[in-house]
Amino acid sequence: MNAVRIQREDFDIGAELDVLAGGRNDVGAVVTFTGHVRGDANLTALTLEHYPGMTEREIASHVHEAEQRWPLTGVTIIHRIGRLEPGARIVLVATASSHRQAAFAAAEFLMDYLKTRAPFWKEEERGGSKSWVAAKDTDEDAVQRWK
Repeated sequence: MNAVRIQREDFDIGAELDVLAGGRNDVGAVVTFTGHVRGDANLTALTLEHYPGMTEREIASHVHEAEQRWPLTGVTIIHRIGRLEPGARIVLVATASSHRQAAFAAAEFLMDYLKTRAPFWKEEERGGSKSWVAAKDTDEDAVQRWK
């Protein structure tokens, strides 16, 4: 079972994992990554925008690629949009598999692609001013290892 959701509201990690694993006996491992808005250098808030429809399709294509690479039993990706303050949850990537190695690798792969390929735009608020966040070379370097 796979779920890709873009939403404004927060998510309940425990409830999401219950749905993903669902008491199935073919799930031997569930790996999760939860990202939070960092509260560094006077950050007041981070606002995320996306292109509805396109964002979900792009993420789903990477989920499909992960399923081709590893024997997964399910994937959940939730990415929040809107104005988020430091400490708020921003993203959940959860992968389920019969084996932990596949679940770990798929979660890392998906997070690397979310950081570099998913069409989100981030704007930071700092000390009364706003600025768009540029892509980082380190994120691009991370995704290159999957090619």
